[in-house]
Amino acid sequence: MKVFRMLPVLLLSGMLSIAAQGQTNNVMHDYLNIPGPIVLDKKSYNLSWSSHPAANFYKQEYIQKGDNPEKFKEMILVDVIISSPDSHRDGIKEVVAAKIAELKKIKESNPAVNYETFDNSKAGEYMIDFLLTANAADGKMSIVERNVYRYKTFTDQSGKTGILLFGISTRNYGENIPAFFSSLKTNKSNLLNQVAQYKIPSVKIQAN
Repeated sequence: MKVFRMLPVLLLSGMLSIAAQGQTNNVMHDYLNIPGPIVLDKKSYNLSWSSHPAANFYKQEYIQKGDNPEKFKEMILVDVIISSPDSHRDGIKEVVAAKIAELKKIKESNPAVNYETFDNSKAGEYMIDFLLTANAADGKMSIVERNVYRYKTFTDQSGKTGILLFGISTRNYGENIPAFFSSLKTNKSNLLNQVAQYKIPSVKIQAN
């Protein structure tokens, strides 16, 4: 696994490349002890999958009741990396910079990819609002996905410190893609504000 100061690459990846992978194993262990469901914009999201792929990395995904994890419409993700107090404040800048570099690289071959960044470093937080697309075999756009990622430093109840990613991914498919782009023109700020203002629940890393 490629690492960046021991920060798992999965934290940097876009959902188009990892969401389907995440749902292949129906594990629902709440490593982060987050009271559920997560409610965002009056919608409830339940834990649908979790993973602890490295000693310092935890990942959990949440979808609405009735949504299809293999072809979801909306998904919330919470990723946590444990790091020392001396490194996690610089580490969050490196994670965000790496994500931006990744998006720039993707955009070189896919002009539809777009992103915007927001710096609230005084509060130890950053946000990235980005768009990804995927094409079918015939070259037509088959999936469009908007992601709003909010990165922050944290200290859990037991004193563990690190970097937390709270994000939401919204997808549209096939014939619904034009309507998605039309809606994005008029309602783009709503989701961004919802994520920015959301009170991220405290996490408590479960001891192994």
